Amino acid sequence: MNESSALIARLKRIATTGMPTQGDGRPDDAWLTQGMAKAQLHEIFATVDDSASGAGFAVASTLAARAAPVMWLRTAASERQGGRLHATGLVEMGLDVTSLVLGLVDDEASLLRAAADAARCHGLGTLVMESWGRAPGIDLTATRRLMLAAEASGVTILSLRVGAEPVPSAAASRWQVASCRSRPLEADAPGKPAFDIELLRRRGGQAGLRWRVEWNRDAYFFDQTAFALGDPAALPGAGIPVAADRAAADDAATSVRRTG
Repeated sequence: MNESSALIARLKRIATTGMPTQGDGRPDDAWLTQGMAKAQLHEIFATVDDSASGAGFAVASTLAARAAPVMWLRTAASERQGGRLHATGLVEMGLDVTSLVLGLVDDEASLLRAAADAARCHGLGTLVMESWGRAPGIDLTATRRLMLAAEASGVTILSLRVGAEPVPSAAASRWQVASCRSRPLEADAPGKPAFDIELLRRRGGQAGLRWRVEWNRDAYFFDQTAFALGDPAALPGAGIPVAADRAAADDAATSVRRTG
């Protein structure tokens, strides 16, 4: 059994339920409580400085959609630049890390091959495919193949693009994510994770929409109430880190790791 087949078999073992799909035509703000439309490919863009926010938004969107188990694929270069995923931060977001499988691959070509295999796994809820920089291989042809696989299997694919510029793709939607100020908790403790979200593109629907939201980890939804009310008490830089210090990524790592 090759490595990709072993990963798929592993995901099937931890899957507990089949994930229903939902089509286009949802309300503009449906993602706040339902996450991204399932069985589709979606792109999430973030600058290098906002890479943790991009990752946090991917995790939160997965939880809002109740789309576990999760496979997170990233290249060795991504891990060197962004640091390893921080299990404590993922738990603070509300993710059950026993439902997460992390795959570390050598390069962009390996990333696309592994993603194509994982996207065909009917027992998988969400595939996060993380890339840093331009990543020219993630083009219209590659994204079309991933979209077809997602539609056939029911898997939701989130292509997390850090430090990249949007290019033509077959993705159903494209999002730009940045961190923003959040409300302080009691005793001036840092507030809940907060995001500034822009919908850059949506197939068959309106784009150019923006939201400023907090992540409610207890109820699994994005809350825009505080920002709609214009709460003046906000702390800069509040949020939950989902990537550890970059220095940790210098150690040798196995090609596949399961958290927990």
